[in-house]
Amino acid sequence: MANAHRGEIEAELSGRRYVLCLTLGALAELEHGYGGEDLIAIAQRFEAGKIGASDAIRVIGAGLRGGGNAVSDEEVAGMTAAGGAQGFLSIVVRLLRATFAGEA
Repeated sequence: MANAHRGEIEAELSGRRYVLCLTLGALAELEHGYGGEDLIAIAQRFEAGKIGASDAIRVIGAGLRGGGNAVSDEEVAGMTAAGGAQGFLSIVVRLLRATFAGEA
């Protein structure tokens, strides 16, 4: 079960429930994946509505690994979510809100 006080969310991917969390290590992974951009620049990118499929893979993958799941980005790319693309975007938005706004 996800602990909202720790910034965790729960999401269903490919029929399995996972806990996702953008830990400090997961956030560092995202910074590295975005060419060294800092967290503010990454957050501003997403706030501007610039979230593509590769962004969703990267954020969900980091969140899964931060939640203790040994899942590669390649495996994330092959997963499904209820609602298709909108379902993936919903997971990304919920995870970012839980991390940066304290909302689960």
